[in-house]
Amino acid sequence: MCGITGWVSFDRDLRGERAALDAMTETMACRGPDDRGVWAEGPAALGHRRLAIIDLPGGRQPMTADTPEGTVALVYSGETYNFTELRRELTGRGHRFTTDSDTEVVLRGYLEWGDALAERLNGMYAFAVWDGRADRLVMVRDRMGIKPFYHYPTADGVLFGSEPKAILANPLARRRVRLDGLCELFTMIKTPGHAVWDGMREVEPGTVVTVDRAGLRVRRYWELPTRPHTDDRDTTVARVRSLLDDIVRRQLVADVPRCTLLSGGLDSSAMTALAARQLAERGEKVRSFAVDFAGQTENFVADELRGTPDTPFVHDVARTAGTDHQDIVLDAQDLADPEIRAKVIRARDLPAGLGDMDSSLYLLFRAIREHSTVALSGESADEVFGGYLQFFDEAARTADAFPWLVTMGRHLGEDTDVLRPDLTRALDLSGYVADGYRDAVAGLQRLDGESDFEYRMRRMSYLHLTRFVRILLDRKDRASMAVGLEVRVPFCDHRLVEYVYNTPWALKSFDGREKTLLREATADVLPRSVYDRVKSPYPSTQDPKYAAALQDQARELLARSGHPVFDLVDRDRLRAAADRETPVSTQAGRRGLERALDLALWLDLYRPEIVLD
Repeated sequence: MCGITGWVSFDRDLRGERAALDAMTETMACRGPDDRGVWAEGPAALGHRRLAIIDLPGGRQPMTADTPEGTVALVYSGETYNFTELRRELTGRGHRFTTDSDTEVVLRGYLEWGDALAERLNGMYAFAVWDGRADRLVMVRDRMGIKPFYHYPTADGVLFGSEPKAILANPLARRRVRLDGLCELFTMIKTPGHAVWDGMREVEPGTVVTVDRAGLRVRRYWELPTRPHTDDRDTTVARVRSLLDDIVRRQLVADVPRCTLLSGGLDSSAMTALAARQLAERGEKVRSFAVDFAGQTENFVADELRGTPDTPFVHDVARTAGTDHQDIVLDAQDLADPEIRAKVIRARDLPAGLGDMDSSLYLLFRAIREHSTVALSGESADEVFGGYLQFFDEAARTADAFPWLVTMGRHLGEDTDVLRPDLTRALDLSGYVADGYRDAVAGLQRLDGESDFEYRMRRMSYLHLTRFVRILLDRKDRASMAVGLEVRVPFCDHRLVEYVYNTPWALKSFDGREKTLLREATADVLPRSVYDRVKSPYPSTQDPKYAAALQDQARELLARSGHPVFDLVDRDRLRAAADRETPVSTQAGRRGLERALDLALWLDLYRPEIVLD
């Protein structure tokens, strides 16, 4: 896992732009603390920061191959889980390898197949190839968008990077955000390709972007396919288990310490138990980590989203699977610390977070990094198998709207209530979301003979897999790589995603519960408590001291009368929220406070030009 960046300028020799390239590369230091490298030749310059995972001495980058027609250079971030098979095939085709790294397999694969290599990869990756034989840059991103990747077209080429900060370090990139960027910031819809920053774009998941003197072209090499499902129940359950066994086995490969993230929910418990069983066959023990809050289990209060605390279930799994387990216990002071908020915003480049849930994730990953370099996560199983509350909410099922917004709006309230009324009118967030929804469902395909109900459930799955999951994957990647931890997501393997997506809802939930297929496929490795547990989202602190700390910080912000945040945030609304005489609820009330504090800190750190026209 690494951080990549680069610059292509067809009108200049970039060997003379080393200072700019170094600045871009160093913004990725957190993603790659183990090594750095830069390469420049004519119109192309590449930068790389490395987190060494496989072939620690041999995987240095940028990696180059000299050919009679010119040099081919690669910067690569991620993991290719089928690199052993690809290496064997390439060796049979005459390629000779000098390292044991998957990076060299990708480079040699490009030399053999060109950008058609993308279709052959199983993994999470974002990489760029400068092909000196044709003076072109080829950028490739994985199918699900697990690894982030951005580009910024210029007058004579392009800038690119794993994160916006790498691009923004180049003087050609303007730190400007327009109204559509703010709309993207204040809604949870993740428009494909949108990067919030004006002029910047994401390399979309499942695409190849090629840049040469003729301009920029995009080729989509993968999209979520619609196919008939002909397997019966038993065959479907067995197929899911077979895929999971293979996926976990592949994703346990590493030359560094690895662990699992364990929440006590079905997803992480199943993944941890499968990993523990496989490692036990080799005489190894899996390490597991969980986040907890001081006093949360003893003082837990059930609500509509979370009916049970995580820790008792975490410990049941740890005992059953025999893991070497550790709880990472955080308190309100940790979660409300402005320095931690700043680290989260720097990691995300945006104030687009989830308050204490982002702070706790960052702190969890930071603590894990002291022991492990690779972690397996249960992320994305809810999107794949249909685990969220909205999948069982009739209003969300039938609405012509993003289903998570229907359910979350009812349970969490709005964090945009703190914005200035004139800004809210200018943004027209409801119109932006409605337009985004129409664009999102335009790519949905319906099977011949598919019932209206099954089609509605397919639509829900499609929206979660092409929009919602990307929000969470980005959050996970930024928080983990900010501390140099690689987090792998077995449930995002495209083979599993394609298979389960096309499984009818009647099979996905044949007992009327969430994620029935996953539950039955892993029932033999789960403790009964987890098998029977109802879905509970990522935990959020219930400690009133956290909300009180937010109010204190908001009052400090209000004392800074000239702060630019008040061009966006309504001072009176924030003052009302910050009033200590008014208790703040655990969710809706404090979300506005978190939003205002995030915005203020982002403006301090990044000093963006906000264009409200």
